[in-house]
Amino acid sequence: MPRLLLRAASALLLTAPLLTWTPPASSTDSAPASAQVEDVVASVSVRAAKRQRIRLEVLPQVVHPGGAVASADAARTAVTATLRPVIPGRRVQLQVREEHGPDVPATWRAVGLRRQDRWGRAQFAAAGSSAGKALVYRVKAMASGRTRPVKSAPVSTARWLDPTWTDEFSGSHLGGAWDHRGRDYSHGSRRSCAKGDPRATTVDGGAVRLSVVKDPDATKRCRIKGRDARAGRFAYRLNGHIGTQGAFSFRYGVAAARVRFHRLRGQHGAFWLQPVSGMHAGALGNEIDVVEYFGDHHPQGGLASFMHRYDGKRRVPSGGWIPRSRSFLDGRHDGWSKNYHVFSVEWTPRQLVFRIDGKETARIRGRISAERQFVILSLISANYEIPKIKDRRLPQHMYVDWVRVWETGDDRG
Repeated sequence: MPRLLLRAASALLLTAPLLTWTPPASSTDSAPASAQVEDVVASVSVRAAKRQRIRLEVLPQVVHPGGAVASADAARTAVTATLRPVIPGRRVQLQVREEHGPDVPATWRAVGLRRQDRWGRAQFAAAGSSAGKALVYRVKAMASGRTRPVKSAPVSTARWLDPTWTDEFSGSHLGGAWDHRGRDYSHGSRRSCAKGDPRATTVDGGAVRLSVVKDPDATKRCRIKGRDARAGRFAYRLNGHIGTQGAFSFRYGVAAARVRFHRLRGQHGAFWLQPVSGMHAGALGNEIDVVEYFGDHHPQGGLASFMHRYDGKRRVPSGGWIPRSRSFLDGRHDGWSKNYHVFSVEWTPRQLVFRIDGKETARIRGRISAERQFVILSLISANYEIPKIKDRRLPQHMYVDWVRVWETGDDRG
């Protein structure tokens, strides 16, 4: 299960500040579209010219902040241009190819403008399709000082049109892929005062609600020892804890969930993946904690991403807190417990790339899992957290609007 690792080094995370999306531009590049884009299917392109290099990548529809539940199809696709040399502040224009009929050359229309950040990136949110058809994008980096303007090679959204698996939690019951996890109190462990229970999970209004509630059947209180924060006796808790083990798994690709987290400390919400072969000493696969949230007003910001693997019998963590996590929010009135945001991981044989609404927060390289993984959603109260919240402040709730997976196999190394 995911849990806070206080010694995890946040220096392992490569972070980038928030780039605010701006409305589409209306200008049109009248130059004909190059013939080389006629059959574009790649989601990544690289072009090097005149001592400049542009890597352009289009991702699935993983940009979807907002206060209300909505169709996953309403999400925007993420487009990231990475340029060399790095010239912070350089203007980069996103263009979409427009078709005008069989006998009329296609043209490029500007749909966004960003400035290159200190990592050399320009990040955009754009439409993933039009009338059910894929779109083709490119970027144009404007002249800056002695650096001449340059255009990227195009990319297509085609590979992301159809997710491998999706759940939008319609109706009033969980879909058949989900099951409830951890239904027994694990006495002697650091989660001895809480267990998963169907009564802590409800589906309504287009979202699944995962809760931490007091166990109504418990006749005693649970003792927590001093090594887990403040010692004492506390109410036993039921946790919303569901997963797709035995029903759905995938190998490589992008997994995303649109989540509104709980408010108070004393439990942590998570969207995570585990290998179908299990997590134990000698396990081949890794646990991938796409996101964990430890509550508002946490001293480290509350958001973290991890990978856990076994080296023999030793469990080895990578990752840590997301520094400046509030920079990924949409202004001072936004919050992880106030609005929905999409948390995603891009999993390839070489690395994990974590994102919030399409903006990169961290990446981990090396010792990446090659085992099939299944999806888990949870709001868990571990023993070290329970003393941080009074029993009367329960229940706490975490909401998930939708979950999607785009499986790629091993072709995205």
